[in-house]
Amino acid sequence: MTFMTVLLIILALVAGFSLITGIRIVPQAKVMVVERLGKFHHVAHSGLNVLIPFLDSPRAFEMRTGNRFSRSTMVDLREQVMGFETVQVITHDNVNMEVGSVIYYQVVDPAKALYQVENLALAIEQLTMTNLRNIMGGLTLDQTLTSRETVNTKLRMVLDDATEKWGVKVTRVELREIEPPQAIKEAMAKQMTAERERRAEVTKAEGDKSAAILQAEGEKISRILRAEAERDAEVARAEGHKRAVVLDAEAKAEATRLVFEAVHSGRATPEVLALRYLETLQELGKGSNKVFIPYEASAALGSMGMLKELFSKEGDSASAPAGKSAAAVSAQAIARNVGQPSPVPVRRGAPTLPQQDE
Repeated sequence: MTFMTVLLIILALVAGFSLITGIRIVPQAKVMVVERLGKFHHVAHSGLNVLIPFLDSPRAFEMRTGNRFSRSTMVDLREQVMGFETVQVITHDNVNMEVGSVIYYQVVDPAKALYQVENLALAIEQLTMTNLRNIMGGLTLDQTLTSRETVNTKLRMVLDDATEKWGVKVTRVELREIEPPQAIKEAMAKQMTAERERRAEVTKAEGDKSAAILQAEGEKISRILRAEAERDAEVARAEGHKRAVVLDAEAKAEATRLVFEAVHSGRATPEVLALRYLETLQELGKGSNKVFIPYEASAALGSMGMLKELFSKEGDSASAPAGKSAAAVSAQAIARNVGQPSPVPVRRGAPTLPQQDE
């Protein structure tokens, strides 16, 4: 084998090795920063890429995975998650606490991420810690616990503005945890217990107040309805009594009219009227009430003797004159007794009315 043959073989092997090492396949969502003779040349995107041996070379990029830093020739364009350990911060009211955070970022310009900052992951970590201390220092303890969204928004705006020149876009920042000191936790627990007890007392007082108001309103409405019912009942009773009195008066008037018509239509004799008068006196004399007999009734009472005489002499009516009847004889007897004074019978114990001059 001659020298030329060996040289050709060596050249063939070198050419094959160069071709093999010059062919690079870049995965999806990743890129490769290519330098030619130590100077930035281009960015190799996903797919098949051919590099000139000994002239082109990929630039290593340092990435952070979890708590470890790694170097790779590929730059990942996907959104990255970077979590930080808790850091000591002091609030505006001088309370020490530990705060942990998580940021989400994405490399949008690989060339700037490599050439504008020496260590992108370390720069983002330190920038996050310093700005977190600065933002938390301007808030009180209560604000830090209740305004996480405000802190997240402020921190994201500061980081996004600072990392823009590094070719990085900060998409989201979250406060992972806020740990106050143990004494502050105990004080907060006591405050929470006292606040809950106060709310319970306020709620109970408001409930008692509402119950008392409702009860008073119920009693008021009940009294109003009761008064209205009593008023309506009184009105109804008065209307009924009025109607009863009117009907009674109408009945008496009708009875009087009927009696009057019966008396005039029947042409009652003086004997019949005297007998009805005596029956009325008898009815008035019943019971325990005292009865005062008017003086004018003496004439009618005097006729009682004539009626007795009339009935006792009924058998002698045949011996009477032929031209006179029994009714005529009775009328004459009553007429004679009307003209004679007769004693007024009264009940025992009843006062005697004085006679009035006619």
